Amino acid sequence: MVAELKPTNPAIIGGGYAGMAAAVTLAAQGIPVTVFESARQLGGRARGVQHNDTQLDNGQHILLGCYRHTLQMIEQVGGNIEQDFLRLPLQLTLHERFELKAPHFPAPLHLLVALLSAKGLSFSERLQAARFMLAMRHIKFKLTHDISVLELLRTYRQSEDLIRIMWEPICISALNTPTHKASAQVLLNVLRDSLNGRFTDSEMLLPRLDFSALFPNRAAQYLAQHGGNVLTSCGVEAIIPQDNGVEIVTAQGAQQFSHVICAASPASSARLFRATPSLAPIAAQIDAISYQPIYTVYLQYPEHVTLSQAMLGFDRCFTQWLFDKGRIAGQHGLIAAVISAEGRHQELNHDQLALKVVQELQEQLGISDEPLWHQVIAEKRATFACEVNLSRPSNTTPLPNVLLAGDFTAGDYPATLEGAVISGIKAAKEIISSR
Repeated sequence: MVAELKPTNPAIIGGGYAGMAAAVTLAAQGIPVTVFESARQLGGRARGVQHNDTQLDNGQHILLGCYRHTLQMIEQVGGNIEQDFLRLPLQLTLHERFELKAPHFPAPLHLLVALLSAKGLSFSERLQAARFMLAMRHIKFKLTHDISVLELLRTYRQSEDLIRIMWEPICISALNTPTHKASAQVLLNVLRDSLNGRFTDSEMLLPRLDFSALFPNRAAQYLAQHGGNVLTSCGVEAIIPQDNGVEIVTAQGAQQFSHVICAASPASSARLFRATPSLAPIAAQIDAISYQPIYTVYLQYPEHVTLSQAMLGFDRCFTQWLFDKGRIAGQHGLIAAVISAEGRHQELNHDQLALKVVQELQEQLGISDEPLWHQVIAEKRATFACEVNLSRPSNTTPLPNVLLAGDFTAGDYPATLEGAVISGIKAAKEIISSR
């Protein structure tokens, strides 16, 4: 006799990348889900926004070729990777200071050649960088104990100049955390998957669509086709565990579900967990996590203004990375300047920061045109600070029908879209395996 499956109707709190990945994973198994999202649009901390009739994002994220779970999810809900992204080979360029460009060779040869031919480094520094990567391969990118990125690099005799112009930009871009605080083990996890695998794993994918359209909006359509429901502008006020499930309380009333996956922001997840004694320790663990900001300065120039390449970095400037949205998404004249992690830029107000970026574009690139408008988007808690030996909560909780998802949960990756998607999939699989 085949055992009868228990009725399963999970709720998911949060319509960001983690929550929607969990929802799609469940829907693909024939499990109807209900998603509660407090905002009017989906995407969480990777969402589309409108300004001056121009489609922007709340932050300019990039994906890597090794983000297999995210890319597979996008395809599963109807996306087309070749159409949705501008795909670029690994290339890091700091204007007139440094360039690393990977040739189309088998891995890891492509990286070693890139390091040994990098512009802006002495021959000794190129050897140092190559030896470092070979040493990390030798230890299988696994440390016996976690230390800071800066300590690791100094231990392996990377020069201060090499750290500043190559390793620091990589660390801040990947972990959004300064090298003296950042977890060396987590950075090695990223280097292992992106630079030590296939050539395509190191490719950079720049989205042509806004981040709500790229995955969450498509996922909502996928759910509708599979018997699910997505409720926007519908925040959850409380989760009340019960013997046979969970009660979800919103301003519109209470509903009963078999399970809940809390995929809200860390602050909202902690608030919801704090009221339940068995979940309170997880709330305390989340409360102990600190955060790092990301500022994105959008500058709309006349349409003829363009950069020499789609993505360009600056050295010793407020601006860290520039993205030419004309080259990427056909939004001609639109430049996005990204400033990751904590720093002196936080001392300026938005207008002052935009003016500083405009001045740097003029000084560094000779762009004499004045922007038609600017918009600064400051995500002050954009990511968790990926610090040494950070204790991150598990996807599971002491209550088997209450699960947690989000890029801040335990895993190999820092706060990335891939980390969020993996966490959502893992939480969903806990429900699937319990049927």
